[in-house]
Amino acid sequence: MRTADYLARLKSADWLLRDETQALFGVLDGDARRTRAVGGVVRDTLLGRPRGHADIDLATELRPNEVAKRVEQAGGTAHPTGIEHGTVTLRLGNLIAEVTTLREDVETDGRRAQVRFGTDWARDASRRDFTLNALYADAGGDLFDPLGGLDDCIAGRVRFIGNPQHRIEEDRLRVFRFFRFSASHGGERFDPEGLEACTDWAGRLDTVSAERIGAEFKRMLALPRIATTFRTMAETGILALSDETLRLLQAYERRARRPDISARLALVVAETGSDRLKALWRLSNDDIESARAILTVAELAREFRLNEAAYRHPAALADGVEIASVMAGWTDAGRSAVLEELQALEVPRFPLAGDDLIRMGMKPGKALGEELDRLEQLWIESRFALDRDELLARARER
Repeated sequence: MRTADYLARLKSADWLLRDETQALFGVLDGDARRTRAVGGVVRDTLLGRPRGHADIDLATELRPNEVAKRVEQAGGTAHPTGIEHGTVTLRLGNLIAEVTTLREDVETDGRRAQVRFGTDWARDASRRDFTLNALYADAGGDLFDPLGGLDDCIAGRVRFIGNPQHRIEEDRLRVFRFFRFSASHGGERFDPEGLEACTDWAGRLDTVSAERIGAEFKRMLALPRIATTFRTMAETGILALSDETLRLLQAYERRARRPDISARLALVVAETGSDRLKALWRLSNDDIESARAILTVAELAREFRLNEAAYRHPAALADGVEIASVMAGWTDAGRSAVLEELQALEVPRFPLAGDDLIRMGMKPGKALGEELDRLEQLWIESRFALDRDELLARARER
């Protein structure tokens, strides 16, 4: 594919040709190239990759207050979401855009940077992380590439801008971003100089917040291929996972048609523990519960307690069986047989409630709850065959 074909994608991009995008460029002097789209939307448009959202990032010579003033005068809204770094989030019609004034770092501590605003596009580009992210497009879809990032973008090279050690020293989160982009845009190939720098920083990443680290890992877990990336991160000392878990992640990735973030997370939880991983990556309760449910189904499926798996975690069955097949080393035929049996199961509603036991004379409280749980387990183990009367008879026996 010729370079001209890549560039043609920018000029015909849907997001660029939207009336609201062109209106915003007009408000921010886009025709004079004082405002350009930047980063992911430009990079992925050049590569013909679909994006999961319609939001765009813009870089501008205008100061934040001027950006907000102009957009509000045009009938939009402006929110100072990162005003100290020159970032304003705008809404104009249905378009949401994050607009950041051109800047350069004056001082950094590995987490935060003091910035100076300016009008020098090359300086703004030079403070970004990777060459493939320092790509800009103006209102007409013309590419501005001050650092030669287009070649890296097309070739799938994830290369730090300038000295990798300096880039990481400015913001240590870039270690994790290096691995994420190498997985998402680099085919899990790692630039040697960048990998060496990340390895050097492996023991000095404690200044990065757990929330930011967790966000990067969640993005990685959602990618089609990450097993090689995780193994490389483990080998460099950035990710603490055993060889066995890395092997299971690789096996799951090979077998799953569409690898699932929660299923992968379940494999990590199996080694790390849910409470510890939740703290390390600041995961949400929903993230942890989804992983736990898949892991529980996997454990039940490996013991062929399929009726219990179907009753307790119906939403996690498919992923749970996939993880069980990886952990147990099932053949494709074995996995298919388990899935067929699950599909044939009809799971009824548990026929007892607490009121039934109270009417028998039990008092509300912990003992009642424990007895109800015991009867529910008996009902599950009977493959849902015990009816209400039989269960009540078992309760009387106790």
